[in-house]
Amino acid sequence: MTESEDLAALWSLDPTVAFLNHGSFGACPKAVLKYQSELRRMLEREPVQFMLRRLPELLARERAFVAEFVGAEPDDLVFVANATAGVNAVLRSLRFEPGDQVLTTDHAYAACRNVLDYAARQNGCEVVVARVPFPLSSPDEVTRAVVACVTPRTRLALLDHVTSVTGLVLPIQQLVGELEARGVRTLIDGAHAPGMLELRLSELGASYYAANFHKWGCSPKGAGMLWVRRELQDDVVPPVISHGYTAREARFRAQFDWQGTVDPTPVLSIGHALRFLGDRVSGGWPELRRRNRELVLWARGLLCRRLGIGSPAPDSMIGSLGSVPLPASKRTAREVYEALVARRFEVLVQPWPTPADRILRISAHLYNSPDEYERLADVLPEVL
Repeated sequence: MTESEDLAALWSLDPTVAFLNHGSFGACPKAVLKYQSELRRMLEREPVQFMLRRLPELLARERAFVAEFVGAEPDDLVFVANATAGVNAVLRSLRFEPGDQVLTTDHAYAACRNVLDYAARQNGCEVVVARVPFPLSSPDEVTRAVVACVTPRTRLALLDHVTSVTGLVLPIQQLVGELEARGVRTLIDGAHAPGMLELRLSELGASYYAANFHKWGCSPKGAGMLWVRRELQDDVVPPVISHGYTAREARFRAQFDWQGTVDPTPVLSIGHALRFLGDRVSGGWPELRRRNRELVLWARGLLCRRLGIGSPAPDSMIGSLGSVPLPASKRTAREVYEALVARRFEVLVQPWPTPADRILRISAHLYNSPDEYERLADVLPEVL
């Protein structure tokens, strides 16, 4: 067996499917699911003692580990179910004045864009959308497009660290610097970032940062985080107000740590998942991230050559996702996707505006191997 086949056995994924869409919902290794089951067994054996006595200590331990992984101070980080819940917490906590503007891009994740639209309607403010081209040749095109939309009325910008459909790593450090210097608070949707990119949140300078661990960190579903800059924490409350609202100390953490009775085991499994994956590769997470990125860059190049198109984005803007515009054909995005599913491929195929009306996105993680992408490249011309 090859190394990738050995690693693939760590997951429960259907071996008859080329699973090239880790980016949508992630995939949790069997050993991590077993660890979560043991946590659940402990909880149900003595629910009161676990929830009231053990849970605070376990959450503090998990928070310390996660904070180190993302380059943050534990006091600035809370757990949420997912990145979208973190974006909800921020946008539904803030208050804007009629006439204020909130800024995003046309690459924004649809769920978070919905939250932005809702908050804007509730507050009577305007959503401004920066048009970022794709394909593109430089990250500077992103920065110019976003900064050009800033006005004296711009109060906040919602930006993806890694765009979902187009799979682009945006120049987030530069964007945050430009916007915060202009008095625009930045809310970063980092759903794909932990495990894909090296993070130093304390140094980023953003106002708010939401992220997932069920994607590239491979934790169980329901494990996300929200980081908030220290001086802004008093204004942010969780989507569910519960007992922590009246806490006198560490109120920011207390509110998010207890949002009613929920299953805490996904969050309590984050550290185990990160350690488990880091131990699978000599060199740990830096090497794991490098391997995934090199594989998806190679695969993206293969697809581009087979389809006869140029690279749609610089290599510097690629992490563990790669998207390519599909050449014109009579089949819709949905029809292309269904045809690939019938051939035992799981990828993302989405409509996308000019210059192509459809886009195909692939992912790479430890369980993937080059032959899966080679087979995809072989069948694409027939499918199109």
